[in-house]
Amino acid sequence: MKACIQRVSSARVRVAGETVGEIGRGLLVLLGVAADDGPAELRWMVDKVLGLRIFDDGEGKMNLGLTDVGGELLVVSQFTLLGDCRKGRRPSFIGAAAPEMAERMYDEFVAAARAAGVTTATGRFRTNMEVELVNDGPVTILIDSTDR
Repeated sequence: MKACIQRVSSARVRVAGETVGEIGRGLLVLLGVAADDGPAELRWMVDKVLGLRIFDDGEGKMNLGLTDVGGELLVVSQFTLLGDCRKGRRPSFIGAAAPEMAERMYDEFVAAARAAGVTTATGRFRTNMEVELVNDGPVTILIDSTDR
């Protein structure tokens, strides 16, 4: 499982001109599910994302987490994070999970974040989405569950 996490002042997702998910201060998570991901990778990723201390404290140090600042989460499915560009110029997506599995894992990630008490908005799985964000910092973190 891979995630690109961006600390944002605001973010939103539109599908066909309609806003389907929107947050204020918090984290935008672009989430990609690999074919060999399972419950262990999912739980680890949820814990890692929700526990990241990437918000400034009173002294300007990145020392606070999402819940410490009352932040929100916007989770957008992003299978292209699994693109393998090692050979040629066209990415291979063979390592990405099948859509049915990826959607289930994506839904479980969102449910776990909500169960933890985090206000969570989403994109719309398997659609062409427009993602707008104001990156705060900028702060962008890449996380891969295979590196745990």
